[in-house]
Amino acid sequence: MSDTRLYLFATIRPKPEFFEVARAALDELVPLTLLEPACHVFSVFVSRDEPDTLHLFECFEDESALARHYEAPYTEAVFQNYESWLTTPVDVRKLSASSATSAGQFR
Repeated sequence: MSDTRLYLFATIRPKPEFFEVARAALDELVPLTLLEPACHVFSVFVSRDEPDTLHLFECFEDESALARHYEAPYTEAVFQNYESWLTTPVDVRKLSASSATSAGQFR
């Protein structure tokens, strides 16, 4: 059985003066997003190699679940501020599981 869920890895580079506010906004987004029925994983963490960079790791049931997440009022509220907070646009990579074995760790 293969894993057809949508995995995302986002890189977020806030301006130094907005790092803490950006991180706090994302931290508030986590529990709300995890309540979405088609969200399997949603976590934010500071990059190990770049302490001024944040990463999001996300897993949604499919593209439509991700679209609903982007339309949620709490997500839109954070996105409204991103342009002024960031040094570069958010880099989002969409991934898929390479096999049922590797995807098993996310169950």
